[in-house]
Amino acid sequence: MRKLVIILFVLNVTALSAQDLQPRFFSHRGGRHEFDENTLSAFEASYKAGYRGYETDIRMTSDGKMVILHDSNLTRTTDMDGAVELMTEAEIRKARTKKGNKVMFLDELMDWLDSKGDVTYVEFELKTNPADLYPEERLREFCDKLYERVMRNKPAGATYLFTSGDYRGLRYLQQKYPGVEMALISGKPCNDETIALCNAMGIKRLNATMDGTSRASVKKAHERGLIVCLWPGQSVADAMLGIYLGADFLCTDIPVEVKEYMAAKAPWVKAVY
Repeated sequence: MRKLVIILFVLNVTALSAQDLQPRFFSHRGGRHEFDENTLSAFEASYKAGYRGYETDIRMTSDGKMVILHDSNLTRTTDMDGAVELMTEAEIRKARTKKGNKVMFLDELMDWLDSKGDVTYVEFELKTNPADLYPEERLREFCDKLYERVMRNKPAGATYLFTSGDYRGLRYLQQKYPGVEMALISGKPCNDETIALCNAMGIKRLNATMDGTSRASVKKAHERGLIVCLWPGQSVADAMLGIYLGADFLCTDIPVEVKEYMAAKAPWVKAVY
């Protein structure tokens, strides 16, 4: 069934004009279904596979250090248990991922990005949930530290993007740093509601779910001045669907598989990685 779905997507995609087939793929958490998510080894593996676009997640420890972790608790991804925001940097540095890697901190990721010099797209997601762990003063501290470190050595021409489903952090960044590149993450599709919300907030990028998104709604978002990123990206079928829907950006949990498939089965797609 999955192969049939993919074939149908390919047939539909080939009917589109060449200029429509230029999506930008980026490696979600470094490629979480192929590698050890949000670790240096994952980002390095995606880099070696040819990717120059990534997504990652940022939290803040109890002593104000910025750490690369998706979950608010260490349990799923490491050999330790505990709420990230209630632990110190020293405590978290003792943890190892289930695959034996160190937990990475923002400074380490940025040093790695700086060392490459040719990374052109990175999404830094503000993981400021649960909200009660990030009251207003702590939220401002988080945003300021993140912005300063990310932008310190940003290459000219690269897009370093701050993303979140937490409106509070995005609003603060807007007010404090005019012109900051941001995206609103929504658990809803690209539709009239999410398009209107982005327009009302003055945010030019919408990261929405594929489920419920139509090609017409993506076209409408473009007409309203929005750049559209669609997720999730857990399969080749997801990738082909996102292309058909007209997304500008597509995250993928399987960066190597997607890139190899595009080269072998869909060479007419002029994807950027």
